[in-house]
Amino acid sequence: MNDERFMKLAIEQAKNAPFPFGCVLVKDKQIISSGKSGKTNNFDPTAHAEINAIRDACKSLHSKDLNGVTLYSTCEPCPMCFSASWWANISRIVFGISLKESSKLFGKEMLVSTKYLNRKGANKIEIKGGVLKEEIFKLYDRFEN
Repeated sequence: MNDERFMKLAIEQAKNAPFPFGCVLVKDKQIISSGKSGKTNNFDPTAHAEINAIRDACKSLHSKDLNGVTLYSTCEPCPMCFSASWWANISRIVFGISLKESSKLFGKEMLVSTKYLNRKGANKIEIKGGVLKEEIFKLYDRFEN
């Protein structure tokens, strides 16, 4: 299944990040960008995996419209990352673990689900969660204090 294949690539991004969050953006079964949390070294609190991947995709495509793109993320996008996805017109979000599950591991999290935010917007993003969840939990184990 393509969702698992691309989620494995998001997991690979997370393995090489300061925090266990990775993302890939896919259009027409081709990766158009990838990102990991903490990618920048300039104290940027917006440097989440999804934001980094969206910025790179828009730059390489010379467009702010990512219609037809699927975002694969190891964790459910936070409100900031969901909003960026919505504004970029991303068509689909596939994630591994939920924000609620992530908050149990890392504590600080705004527990506003993508499904809730999606109901508030005029255009809707297709959302699927729980993909390779157990594999992602194993990745998180490496980052526990």
